[in-house]
Amino acid sequence: MRELFQTYPGVLQGTRAHTPVLKAKAVPVSQNPPAGSPAQTLSRGLRALEIITDRPEPPTIAELADELGVHRSIAYRILRTLEDHALVRRDNTGRLEGAPGLASLARGVQRDLQSAALPELTALANELGMTAFLAVWDHEDCITLVSVEPRHSTATVMQRPGSRHPLTHGAPGIAIQSAYSRTGWEEVAPKHPWRAAAEQARTDGYATSLDEVIPGVSSIAAALQVPGQTPAAVAVVYATAAHDVHADALGRRVAAAAASVEVALGA
Repeated sequence: MRELFQTYPGVLQGTRAHTPVLKAKAVPVSQNPPAGSPAQTLSRGLRALEIITDRPEPPTIAELADELGVHRSIAYRILRTLEDHALVRRDNTGRLEGAPGLASLARGVQRDLQSAALPELTALANELGMTAFLAVWDHEDCITLVSVEPRHSTATVMQRPGSRHPLTHGAPGIAIQSAYSRTGWEEVAPKHPWRAAAEQARTDGYATSLDEVIPGVSSIAAALQVPGQTPAAVAVVYATAAHDVHADALGRRVAAAAASVEVALGA
């Protein structure tokens, strides 16, 4: 299987509106707490995980220290703690990468949603020959919660769990927005302007995007509307040139998968 590009950077129908599960605004990791405090240590550790897992190429310890803005000795201490918890490992060149402990943490994130979505994502990926994924809304971004690549395909776009992209770019964000009326959206997300594409997605039951996140890559997504769950979307992503796509047929198939996930979750 040949992978095109790197990762479609997370990154997950209907017209009903509902309120997001989480309304409290989280403090970004980049806003450093007072120097030397336990909160600063935790913040640096979390930021280190973000740097290590978000990079297309594993960073060196020196690169990690530079991005954290700390002395290399502090970066070593952070690294040792993450290694002790099996969250980070060093490859044979000494570069840093995620370790198996991260998978254990990921399994516990919205477990019911992942379990309900996985069979539908697997069916979508193998039927369409495209990567299928579930994206959830997290403040400014869409984050990929789980993804499935097709078993047999000559070309596929990899979509890593944990990858993210801005809510304002790409089909998943449009689909999530389309789950609200314009008035409802302006109430829950006043910082993010209502997009005309979301109005069209409310009519069609699915959203489309081309070149919004990565040039030459397209995506189609449908909103998941489940009371008590974080706003999300089911989506597929593919290299535009590698697929001759009938957008409406593909969109309806993705919307049907989203509806099946809703049923599985008791919506």
